[in-house]
Amino acid sequence: MDLWLQILVFAGVAIVALIIGVIIGNIYRKKVAEAEIGSAEQEAKRIVSEAIKDAEAKKKEAIIEGKDEIHRLRNESESELSSRRKEVQRQERRIQQKEESLDKKLDNIEAKEEKINKKMREAEARLAEVETIKKSQFEMLERISGYTVEQAKAYLLDQLDQELTHEKSLKIMDFEQQLKDESDKKARNIISLAIQRLASEQVAEATVSVVPLPNDEMKGRIIGREGRNIRAIETLTGVDLIIDDTPEAITLSSFEPVRREIARISLEKLISDGRIHPARVEEMVDKARREVEATIKQEGERAVLEAGVNGIHPELVKLLGRLKYRTSYGQNVLNHSLEVSYLCGMIASELGIDPKVAKRAGLLHDIGKALDHEIEGSHIEIGVDVARKYKESDAVIHAIHAHHGDVEAKTIVACIVQAADAISAARPGARRENLENYIKRLQKLEEVASSFDGVETSFAIQAGREIRIMVKPEAVSDDSMALLARNICKKIEEDLEYPGQIKVNIIRESRVTDFAK
Repeated sequence: MDLWLQILVFAGVAIVALIIGVIIGNIYRKKVAEAEIGSAEQEAKRIVSEAIKDAEAKKKEAIIEGKDEIHRLRNESESELSSRRKEVQRQERRIQQKEESLDKKLDNIEAKEEKINKKMREAEARLAEVETIKKSQFEMLERISGYTVEQAKAYLLDQLDQELTHEKSLKIMDFEQQLKDESDKKARNIISLAIQRLASEQVAEATVSVVPLPNDEMKGRIIGREGRNIRAIETLTGVDLIIDDTPEAITLSSFEPVRREIARISLEKLISDGRIHPARVEEMVDKARREVEATIKQEGERAVLEAGVNGIHPELVKLLGRLKYRTSYGQNVLNHSLEVSYLCGMIASELGIDPKVAKRAGLLHDIGKALDHEIEGSHIEIGVDVARKYKESDAVIHAIHAHHGDVEAKTIVACIVQAADAISAARPGARRENLENYIKRLQKLEEVASSFDGVETSFAIQAGREIRIMVKPEAVSDDSMALLARNICKKIEEDLEYPGQIKVNIIRESRVTDFAK
């Protein structure tokens, strides 16, 4: 019991001592902390005091530097202001000098103006005096000559008109002869070279095709029972079959050459096969149409290859192939287009310009004829629309538009195409002309020549390539013959359509007849 009590007492004493130690430690630590805080506050006060002193020093330095900068800027401004004042003063002196100079010039101008006005007054007075003298002289001349002023003017104008007519005629003749000699020489050289280098066949076709038959019995088989076979052929091909008394032959008639060719091939296949009935007719027409389309494509490609023209749209190539079956005055249009293309290339080379565009324009100049049976309008309008549709160049489109003179040729290429087209169409054997149209053209040519005053009679000779005109010698003078020839040429160019050119010959002769008795 005593042991436990001692232990308890000892434990209590130990706890009390521990508590007292903790309290004493806390008190000590508090004093140490307070001491550290006091020293930190002193240190902070010291730092703040030093910072304030540094700030005051820097402030004073900044104020001093600012005053120095202000002083420097003030000096610079005063210096610049002074220089500007001097410059202004110098400009003012210059302006003042100019004003003085202008005043002097103005005084001189006023003096000169006064002199000029004085001279003008003197000139007007002298002019009035001259007019008076002139009037008196005119009156004197009227009394001496017996002519009034109007009569004298008319006489002088008549004499001047006669002299001018003579001079104009001489000048026109000289210039025409000079230009004609130079242009003829150059044109002959170019055209002869082009023609010599071109060898063309002469082709003549018509609007009908003749299909030979093995015997006349085949005509009945082609007609068929109640005409069903011939109706099927005509319906499918759009071609008229003419079966007459011609032995062993059938005639196909159509203005559309492609349809006529399809009908011809179909009929030949039916004749060789021997089986002729509507179903077989339809089958053969389809085969013939495919063959013709293939031929058209091949011919178009051949033409493009032979002409040496690249980059033509495939549809234009097909239209070129269709020209194989198109004729104009008996001339095959595809061969004519190739011929014009060759001539354009050669003429362009001789003239020193790019032959590619000229050959392209020559090849496509009649492209509208491939569609003129299907589309309304002239082949020129159709050709221009087709070329524009397939993105041809403006030079080619203009050449197509101008190759018959519908519009004025504004480019060298268009002029070349015109010339090449005329050469190809006008060469011997190229085209045939209806006798009635030929006679009408000659009569029209003579009528145009006879419509001018002073023409006694006219004769169209050389197949319409020359017109010989006899004039009345009392009505047409030698001087006015050149003007008359030029006017007749212009009238022919405006009123007539003709291949090549027409030579105008004017003949004036005076005859005196007397009899010795």
